[in-house]
Amino acid sequence: MTDTNDTTGFKYSILASGSTGNSTYIETPKHHILVDAGLSGKKLTDLLSEIDRDMSDIDTLLITHEHSDHIKGLGVLARKYHMDIYANQGTWNELTESLVGKIDDSQKHIFEEGKTLSFDDIDIESFGVSHDAAEPQFYRFMKDNKSFVILTDTGYVSDRMTGIIKNADAYLMESNHDVELLRMGPYPWNTKQRILSDKGHLSNDAGAEAAFDVIGSKTKHIFLGHRSQHNNLKELAHLTMETTLEQHDIDTHHVVHIHDTSHTTASPLYQI
Repeated sequence: MTDTNDTTGFKYSILASGSTGNSTYIETPKHHILVDAGLSGKKLTDLLSEIDRDMSDIDTLLITHEHSDHIKGLGVLARKYHMDIYANQGTWNELTESLVGKIDDSQKHIFEEGKTLSFDDIDIESFGVSHDAAEPQFYRFMKDNKSFVILTDTGYVSDRMTGIIKNADAYLMESNHDVELLRMGPYPWNTKQRILSDKGHLSNDAGAEAAFDVIGSKTKHIFLGHRSQHNNLKELAHLTMETTLEQHDIDTHHVVHIHDTSHTTASPLYQI
C-alpha cells in the first residue's frame, strides 16, 4: 500500500507501539524525525534498520509525555546522536537528570501544547490529551495538503481533539485494551481503575468510535496503537475497529485500511 511513485507528502513507519514501548518515524526530504523513544537505544536503532534507516540521520525527536514507555531511550540517544529534542515545558520539568541523565541545554527545545511549528518542509501541530502525565500532548504532521496523526495515551477524545485531527490521511489510533479482558486480567484494581479512567487509555471500542468520528474523505489508513500485551488481543482489537466502521458504512476492505502494529517489529515505510 506504499505508493513509491508519489513524490509529495512524506514517509512514516510505526517502529513500535504498545505498553512496553512506543516510537514512530517520520521522514521528509529535509528531516528525519522520531516521535518518542520508549525502548532502549539499541532496540530503536535495530527497528530503524528494519526499514533501512540509520539512527545517525535522526535530527529531531518529539516527546509526547514523560512515561517510561515513551522516553526509555531518550537520554542515550540524545547523548550519542545529539539530535534536537522537543517537548512542552510541563514535560521538560519532569524529564530530570535522575530520569533521563544529562542532556545538553542546546538540544532542548520547547513545543507548547496547541502550537504549530514549521520544520522547513513539514508543519507539526501539537494538541493536548487526557492522560495521567504532567502535560501530555500528541501531534499532527502536515505536508503538501496531506497529514498523519498520532493519538494514543488518552482516556477519551474530546470534541476539541476531534476538530483538530479530523480528516487526516492516516492515523495511529489507540486500541489499548478490551474492557472485559482488563477487568478479568492480572493488574491490581487501582491500576485497572487508572486505565479505565478519563486519564487512562482508550479501549478497543472507544478507539473505534473515535476513529469513526475523525475519518474523512482523505482517510485511507488506521493503525491500531498502544495495544496492551496483557489486556487485549491483536485479533480482537482489529475486529472491533473493523466491525465498528462497517456498522457506520465505512468500507474497511477498499476505502479505509486497518493495520495492526507491533511492540517488537517495525511497520513498513509508508508514503502518505
